[in-house]
Amino acid sequence: MSDAYGTSLRTAADWGLVLLAAIALAALALPLGARDGAPVGWFAEPLAPLFLAGVVLAVVGGRTAPSPRKGAWVELAAVALAWLLPMHLMDRGIDLSAGWGLWLFLVAATLLLWRVLGVLAALPGWTRSVLVPGLFGLGLLAGWEVLVRGFGVPAILLPAPSRIAAALAANAPVLWDDFRQTVLTSVVRGYLMGCGAGFAVAILADRVPFLARGLLPLGNLASAIPVVGVAPIMVMWFGFDWPSKAAVIVVMTFFPMLINTLAGLGSAERIQLDLMRCYAAGYGRTLVKLRLPNALPFLFNGLKINSTLALIGAIVAEFFGTPVVGMGFRISTEVARMNLDIVWATIAVAALTGSGFYGGLALLERLTTGWHPSMRGR
Repeated sequence: MSDAYGTSLRTAADWGLVLLAAIALAALALPLGARDGAPVGWFAEPLAPLFLAGVVLAVVGGRTAPSPRKGAWVELAAVALAWLLPMHLMDRGIDLSAGWGLWLFLVAATLLLWRVLGVLAALPGWTRSVLVPGLFGLGLLAGWEVLVRGFGVPAILLPAPSRIAAALAANAPVLWDDFRQTVLTSVVRGYLMGCGAGFAVAILADRVPFLARGLLPLGNLASAIPVVGVAPIMVMWFGFDWPSKAAVIVVMTFFPMLINTLAGLGSAERIQLDLMRCYAAGYGRTLVKLRLPNALPFLFNGLKINSTLALIGAIVAEFFGTPVVGMGFRISTEVARMNLDIVWATIAVAALTGSGFYGGLALLERLTTGWHPSMRGR
């Protein structure tokens, strides 16, 4: 039964490659693009046939590889060659908006990338957890670059990633000052205070049950309060510097941490609690030895949720008043000046910071809770 299933899968993969080859061959009948209004064919541009031949050879090599894993690496090289072709053509001054043959060719390359990621995602270890998301992100960036530049999208609407990277490099000192003010000064302090307070109150509420019954409805109420309503009030209360941003972060992170901690403390099974009672363990020892270790996945869930909420809260709060530095201040100021490159560069810094913060917590969770049943199979 398994042999028949494997044979059917291989047959489907072969037919998929036949379909990709048909799409690529159809692309040869259409122009690559246009130069000075005249269509440019595949063999009019010197390097285009070489790219095409490299892609074909890589796909053939992938199919003849001794294992699917090695074949996936070879086919990944074919995808890279396919997406390097439009970059080369744009550098040669060819207008890609009329190059329907090129776009059809890129459709085939995207489908091949989809197939390669499917093979790599079935492999254990860092290939599945790190490489596949990274390749998927690189594919999105490559598609963004080619589509924006190929169709001539105005930079004021959506700049290309290369232009955002150039703005990052050109304005690195300014962006570093903004990062230091927003993240290192406001976010870190507010995050620690908000998560620490939520955890401490959750321990108290677990010991005093009526507090939990009273605080949980307030948590639902607080989650419905928009940050744009809280931020100006905190600015009026605590001033324009970092304390007002930290106060907004505390409001946003307190209740998620409280709710997740209470849920984690309540996740211990009754048979485990009965065993601790048989050992004559009191509340404190049961909390430290059993309930808190068992609640670690819930605690990390709250920490990961708050890692993004804290950054969002600080940036939004800076829209309503801040010293002349900060990521929120930079976005609001440069938008008014129509300097969208710096705005997108600031957004990129915020996205990388939030992703790095979240990824660091996820790695710490994996290192500290590998024994927990919830981590099996990840």
